[in-house]
Amino acid sequence: MGDSLNPTPLSRLAQRLRPDWSRTLAARRALAAGLVVLAAVAAWRDDPHSDQADVVVAARDLAPGTRLTAEDIRLENRRASELPEGTQTDVHPVVGATLVGPTRRGEIVTDVRLLGPRLAESAVGPDARIVPLPLADATVVDVIRAGDVVDIVAAPPSADADTDARLIATDAVVVLVSAEGGGLSASRGDRVVLVALPAASARAVAGAALVQAVTVTLH
Repeated sequence: MGDSLNPTPLSRLAQRLRPDWSRTLAARRALAAGLVVLAAVAAWRDDPHSDQADVVVAARDLAPGTRLTAEDIRLENRRASELPEGTQTDVHPVVGATLVGPTRRGEIVTDVRLLGPRLAESAVGPDARIVPLPLADATVVDVIRAGDVVDIVAAPPSADADTDARLIATDAVVVLVSAEGGGLSASRGDRVVLVALPAASARAVAGAALVQAVTVTLH
């Protein structure tokens, strides 16, 4: 009886080799808790691709007045936090649009780079309209650039009229000068200047340009 209560060396060794289930269970619980923490950290950690966006950029150097084709633009992945407002993210609306300023290869295409309502709004204000002007003096077209501020002058209705040229609009913003031999026109004589004006002034200028020769004076 006494011998059965005293463990033999062999039984003591067996006890040492037997797993401590309580200790193993605690280790498993600690490991599970660690995995939960790691999962939470991974969920909150910034995804390296989450701050990226596909944007439309120029595929090559482009001149103002270029009517954009699929070969002129491409999609590139850029950091979303660094993109300017109005960045174009889809090539389909951009194809066929007219570029209003020189653009370098790789430059991001924004809405105000394209001929349209947002361009006029950015130049003049929410009531803006864009008016095409075929200028009476073709040499003026060579010296004005997009961004210039001009006043618009209409010639007398006829050469023998006793009236002077009249000022029909002030502070018009040039948004595009058509390119010679391409872009919006095919020849020097057909080149036009697009200007942004408030709606009322734009209507007056458009009406005058239908019946009178017009030109501009630069500020």
